[in-house]
Amino acid sequence: MAEPSPPHADWDGFGFATRQVHAGEVEDLTHGSRITPVHLSAAYRFASFQEATDRFAAADLGHLYSRNANPTNQVAEARLASLEGGSGAIVVGSGQAAITVALLGLAGSGEHMVSTASIYSGTRVLFDRTFARMGVTVEYVWDPNDESEWDALIRPETKAIFTETLPNPKNDVVDIGAVARVARRHGIPLVVDNTIATPYLIRPIEHGADIVVHSATKFLSGHGANLAGAVVDGGTFEWAASDRSYPALTDTPVAAYSSFVEAFGPRAFELSLRFGIANDTGPALSPLNGFLLQQGMETLSVRMRQHLASARTIAEWLEQHDAVESVDYAGLPSHPQHALAVRDYDGLSGSVFSFTVRGGRDAAERFFDALRLFSRMTNIGDTRSMALHPATTTHLGFTQETRDRLGIGDGLIRLSIGLEDAEDLIADLDQALRAAV
Repeated sequence: MAEPSPPHADWDGFGFATRQVHAGEVEDLTHGSRITPVHLSAAYRFASFQEATDRFAAADLGHLYSRNANPTNQVAEARLASLEGGSGAIVVGSGQAAITVALLGLAGSGEHMVSTASIYSGTRVLFDRTFARMGVTVEYVWDPNDESEWDALIRPETKAIFTETLPNPKNDVVDIGAVARVARRHGIPLVVDNTIATPYLIRPIEHGADIVVHSATKFLSGHGANLAGAVVDGGTFEWAASDRSYPALTDTPVAAYSSFVEAFGPRAFELSLRFGIANDTGPALSPLNGFLLQQGMETLSVRMRQHLASARTIAEWLEQHDAVESVDYAGLPSHPQHALAVRDYDGLSGSVFSFTVRGGRDAAERFFDALRLFSRMTNIGDTRSMALHPATTTHLGFTQETRDRLGIGDGLIRLSIGLEDAEDLIADLDQALRAAV
């Protein structure tokens, strides 16, 4: 079997902006199209009896069925792998699908994972409801800087550690390098959700992560028109050397090879997902959505610069407003993780953060209903700015005790800062805050 070449090898050495435009592209020899075509084909013809057999055996990684590989989507996969510095990537139908596929590729019934407590609410619901029904348990570390708390939760059946670079909505930055040291010490792969930071701000693999996941619906696509998810294989974890069992990678034969690890080396995890759990459960990404994801990534750095600059300006303004009790933005010197934000993010801790309106829920409701330019909706990472009241929406199903521990108060408002002029956004926030008090 021919060894698969890394999907971004031809673009090594080029800058981030160049790679976000070009990495992964394949020349159209049929028509000379400069833009990647949208390949709306469910399946692909085989040249021979032998080729059909080889593709089903994964001895030939050519196209078989769009449930596991599509030419349009593969350009997006190669581009994201290049931007994150991974060995390969697979795109799926949503960010939730990406987390599900990645983690169920590591853990099964009767096994266990450990996660930081402050993560996207939908991820916690996935862990506590659906994973629990499948027999996969997840426990939470409340202080990721306390190594003794990690050690107390990790046990022989623990198969993964999960965290986020910039948790939503509290912007309580995680020290990925420190969590990676815990994972290495215990011989467990570290999975990091990099949705809010994006590889423009930080590349978790460079800080010791083994696997990166994205809700590519958000900043990678960027325009609120797409639904997509992605898993990036860092190609760094030594699966065969681990004391823990990862049978999908080490015990599943591939063609003439004994395992995915033997057959594919640093791309073993990506390809085990592609031909294993993603293929079996079917969360395939439409090629049209893959095309929209490519288009979004082409302008990622340009958009992120505006998102980040406006977010810091608005956070600084909010901190001085009389109607604001506190601002959860790690780029502010008053934030407890400010030093970490400066070290790892140059003080620009994303464009999704929260603040607390004085006056509790009633004031928050008046503020929310008075907004004119900010969209009242449950998304982030759009060109448009958005606001949400987590306690009565994303965290509504959580117990009061959990909301209290997570800092989801009645006056808390989450903002996702878009690409509008910061002055116009501030004017809208100001009139809404005046209406709230």
